[in-house]
Amino acid sequence: MAFWLFKVEPDCYSYADLARDKKTNWDGVSNAAAQKHLRAVAKGDRVFLYHTGDEKSVVGVMEVTVGPTIDPADEAGKKVYVTVKPVRKLATPVALATIKADPAFAGWDLVRLPRLSVMPVTAEQWARVEELGGEG
Repeated sequence: MAFWLFKVEPDCYSYADLARDKKTNWDGVSNAAAQKHLRAVAKGDRVFLYHTGDEKSVVGVMEVTVGPTIDPADEAGKKVYVTVKPVRKLATPVALATIKADPAFAGWDLVRLPRLSVMPVTAEQWARVEELGGEG
């Protein structure tokens, strides 16, 4: 099992929306680097949901239920999406400011490449976010 972080503007699709819907296709990813990461995601992987915009926080955990699938909306046939379901909302959202202030995250793409919407998370980073979010 691998760990990931997916970003979304909460006005577009929030953790509350996912909890209500029970599952969603994570599509609309167009950045080449983010698509490369999305192609590496597998069924059973765990994903942090990060709200962008005014929140700028890791807010919940999702699980991948269907691995990369060719996006039929992409005429070129190059883009993929994955299907995710909610696992749990973090007891305390973990703000980007908290992450940036923690040396454990110095090399993380979330800090280094702020516009990347899909990125890997190491096991150590995962554990630290869970700890900060009241789950550890």
